Amino acid sequence: MLHREVEIGSFLKARRAALDPADLGLPGGRSRRRVRGLRREEVAQLAAISVDYYTRIEQGRAHAISASVLDAIARALRLTGGEVTYLRNVAALDHRAGDCAPVAGPGQSVRPEVRQLLDAMSCTVPAMVFGRGLDILAWNSLGARVGFDLEGTAPGRHNSALLVFLDPAARALHPDWELIAEEVVGNLRAESGRHPDDPRICAVVGELLERSGDFRRVWEAQAVSECLRGTKRIVHPRVGELHVTFETFRLTTDDDQILVTYSAPRGSVTESRLRELAELPVVDAGDAAGLEPVA
Repeated sequence: MLHREVEIGSFLKARRAALDPADLGLPGGRSRRRVRGLRREEVAQLAAISVDYYTRIEQGRAHAISASVLDAIARALRLTGGEVTYLRNVAALDHRAGDCAPVAGPGQSVRPEVRQLLDAMSCTVPAMVFGRGLDILAWNSLGARVGFDLEGTAPGRHNSALLVFLDPAARALHPDWELIAEEVVGNLRAESGRHPDDPRICAVVGELLERSGDFRRVWEAQAVSECLRGTKRIVHPRVGELHVTFETFRLTTDDDQILVTYSAPRGSVTESRLRELAELPVVDAGDAAGLEPVA
């Protein structure tokens, strides 16, 4: 479970440290201050609340914080939409069950109709369904091949964050690994804000904090941003470099599930390589380990 006093304090401190007072019309830029960013009293001034009250909020000692106060703090800290949602969720944790054990939510399953849709795209469009905590719940045959070897991944390890930070193939597959890592952590923190009691999310975050120094570094930056569309470079060991566009579609009748598709412009090298990838015979894990990347 997320601990409210730790989460809200770390988040607010990171966000005020990220701001330049000069950008907000405050005296004394970064060069004249011993620490980066805004002071607590400056945030309180901008939010039109007392310094004592803001201090209690940042220390997790203020309860039943009103929406108007949270919105004022969000405006003072120039928070993005995703960051505002995260602040509201974390600030509401004191209405939950304190330090009791997290309660398991409903199991995540993918409807047959969605699996049918995945299969219908399998020859040309890599596609996957993600659930809470970035778990990969389902995929089509091309989706299983385009990046990580999902078919060869052990049960319980089909999770985007675990794969990006712990799979030995991650950096070779993703030449822009740092950007991918930041996107994954931003998405995972947004998920943790929405579902602070979810045992799967807590388990994923806990394992990564323990096993990955890179994850700890990015996680402690307190960035909250959901990356729902964009482009990726993937260096595939069998067909070479792919430049794909990904799009995210929320499955509105299936709680917390999203469909993610990867595509390339018609006639592009990547489109040709995706078709080639779809037609390649299956290679078992032992043989795949010895493959050299295609230039």
